[in-house]
Amino acid sequence: MYLGRVSSRCPVVCIMLSFVLSRSFCQGVTEANRRCYSTFGSICRTFSTASPKCEEASDNGSVVTYSELKTMLASHNIQLFDVRNPDEYQAGHIPQAVNVPLDNLEESLQLSPELFEQRFEVKAPTKADDNIVFHCRSGIRSTSALGIAYQLGFSKARHFKGGYSEWVEREGK
Repeated sequence: MYLGRVSSRCPVVCIMLSFVLSRSFCQGVTEANRRCYSTFGSICRTFSTASPKCEEASDNGSVVTYSELKTMLASHNIQLFDVRNPDEYQAGHIPQAVNVPLDNLEESLQLSPELFEQRFEVKAPTKADDNIVFHCRSGIRSTSALGIAYQLGFSKARHFKGGYSEWVEREGK
């Protein structure tokens, strides 16, 4: 009742209250991601990265096209991370891609360079690298991966939005 009277008299107050509450909610979800079990954290992460207010990543500059991906692969100037599940990766993957499942991504990106190299048999990405590319099947999980990477300071990371589905289609496999 009281909020109804405030909203009819001063819509700016309601807009500001909505903003503060949504901002607090996003911060709460982020904190839950840090403390939750991986499954619940994955659900929270998916929810929190779906909202543009919570997500710093946008398609502007963060998307790698098929032709850009091909060029990067040909020049071996890419750190390509496949964030699909291991069984999906085993069924087929883009050459040079390293499988780091989305559920393990946050933990993996925080490993020491030595442990990362030991676990994945590739050089560990650094926050300054501009050739980090994530991909999944169709772009949904790689968008979430991009959000995780951005939260950890990998601000130059990108994703192949078309994913493995576009790769297979274009490669004629």
